[in-house]
Amino acid sequence: QVQLTESGGGSVQPGGSLRLSCAASGRISSIPAMRWYRQAPGKERDLVAVISSGGDTNYADSVKGRFTISRDNAKNMVYLQMNNLKPEDTAVYYCNVDVRWVVNVEGATATRNYWGKGTLVTVAS
Repeated sequence: QVQLTESGGGSVQPGGSLRLSCAASGRISSIPAMRWYRQAPGKERDLVAVISSGGDTNYADSVKGRFTISRDNAKNMVYLQMNNLKPEDTAVYYCNVDVRWVVNVEGATATRNYWGKGTLVTVAS
């Protein structure tokens, strides 16, 4: 099993910054992709940013230029640096990862997707 532990949420004024962290632990050989999603009250869960094991990134248009996703492969961690926060960024932010592990001596692998429990970010005056 794999556990995801998120931290860094909180309350901030518009224009402020927060840094979210997510640590993956458990049975892990590699993590091909790591993502941050968010879900605002009454809305669907949306993809915010994704980063591959090689460092390629992609962002939702609403956060481009303000948010930066990064990862530490040695520590199995992913981060989301959020700058110039706006009230519409208020949401529960979820870490999401694809975990791959070796299942037999021939080297066959399996991949499974995991979600964190979420951390609340509130942007308000």
